[in-house]
Amino acid sequence: MWLGKKKPPPIRGLVGEGMVVRGEVQFSDGLRIDGEVHGDVTAVNDGPSIVVISEKARVYGKVRAGHVIINGEVHGPIVSDEVLELQPRARVTGDIRYELLEMHQGALVDGELKPLKSTEKPTLKLAASNEA
Repeated sequence: MWLGKKKPPPIRGLVGEGMVVRGEVQFSDGLRIDGEVHGDVTAVNDGPSIVVISEKARVYGKVRAGHVIINGEVHGPIVSDEVLELQPRARVTGDIRYELLEMHQGALVDGELKPLKSTEKPTLKLAASNEA
């Protein structure tokens, strides 16, 4: 979901299934996590970034990237500067900040969901409204 503007960055890093990483993980471009990370996971490049937390993965720490896709467990805050996708098996314990949010049926969040933009409420206009 890159809004038709550009291709997602390549996934160059992998925390494999059965692997346990203790400490901060910093990455450029893309990272896929199938194992366990005990520490913060942070994109460090200025360009687009993506982190994929698969169904079997667990992260105990803060997650920050442009595009964040979660189908596993995250125990800590999440900041997504572009798009956050919470897939059906996502389990998040922690506050979430996002630019755009896509949440599938079945995903669970125990925390606060807040957009990154200002706190002013958007004005909604109904398509079926008779107002001009």
